[in-house]
Amino acid sequence: LVLIGGFVQLLAGFLAFRKYDHLGGAAFLTFSALWSSYGATRIISASEGFTAGSIAFLVLNTFLIILASSFNVVLLFMTLAMELMIVCFLLFTVENLPWPFEIVMLSIFSIICFYGATASLANNMFGKDLIMMGPPLFMAESSKEDHDNPPLCICPKSHCTSGLRTIADLLNTGAVCGVPTDTVYALAASCKHPQAIEKVYRIKDRPQEKPICIFISNLDQLRAAAPPISPLLWDFMENVYPGGIGCIIKKGEWLKKLGVGAGYSRVGTQDSIMIRVPDLTVLVHLIDMTGPLAITSANPSGEVDSTHHDMVISRLGHKLEGVLCDGESDEVVASTVVNCTKIDESGITIVREGCIPAGKVMQIFERVKNR
Repeated sequence: LVLIGGFVQLLAGFLAFRKYDHLGGAAFLTFSALWSSYGATRIISASEGFTAGSIAFLVLNTFLIILASSFNVVLLFMTLAMELMIVCFLLFTVENLPWPFEIVMLSIFSIICFYGATASLANNMFGKDLIMMGPPLFMAESSKEDHDNPPLCICPKSHCTSGLRTIADLLNTGAVCGVPTDTVYALAASCKHPQAIEKVYRIKDRPQEKPICIFISNLDQLRAAAPPISPLLWDFMENVYPGGIGCIIKKGEWLKKLGVGAGYSRVGTQDSIMIRVPDLTVLVHLIDMTGPLAITSANPSGEVDSTHHDMVISRLGHKLEGVLCDGESDEVVASTVVNCTKIDESGITIVREGCIPAGKVMQIFERVKNR
């Protein structure tokens, strides 16, 4: 039972860290270590190492109690119960633990820990406060300077029309915003504002030689621009759009008809451009309001992708004008990139395998080609 409890606490800690709840994650991981250590003393005899470890737990948990008092009631009670449980652990290692005291404390600790772990798991999995955790016991007083300083960036909700218009207005004036996609979160800049695309490079610390792709809302926009695309490529794109596959095609003046405008030289390479039609309604509506968007993943260059708007805000919010909040992303990796510039001569090439497996992409191509 003790080892199972340790696993539950470990799972709750992992989910808390994934939601960028560092205090909750640290507390649950510490609880997990305590559960496991306490169980280990029941399997093997206690030693001086366990005594030293219990003292270390006491010191660490003291800091968690102080932090938890400004977090929520449940976490505060969990850390307080944990402190008493560590005392039991310490007494057990020196063979001076009264059996009734251990039973009472273990029962209290188990109830509080399992309630806290269950609440954390449920609330993190569903993104809502389904199980109450209580308010913080102490609130830090906000200084006048805090009131004078504006928030990091504007963070409207994606399901609100006003929120969508807010982000569209920002993009149309040359701002850089974080937006959800059908894969992971991305940084977006209007293709009409080359200085905004330049800013994207600075925000991400992205190497200048790495090109930025564009997103359009539907394939009809591409047809209206009349690019010199072969029937085979049209058929292939009709089978992969909308979705998590981006096609690299030859660049040309037709991009200006598409609405790329002044950002022509800052998207793609000199000869090619990657175009994608996302399968996400809110982003499609946003593109309809702004025109084609220059898009790249919303993370510092070389780091993991952002899969929740909280990650974008905490990592890059101080550098952005806005973030369109849409909760958890549909995928944990970016799109699959396919080079289609020589599709008629030698077929397609997988440049980057992402959320769509390379094998599935090749199956689509072979089916279209044979047909």
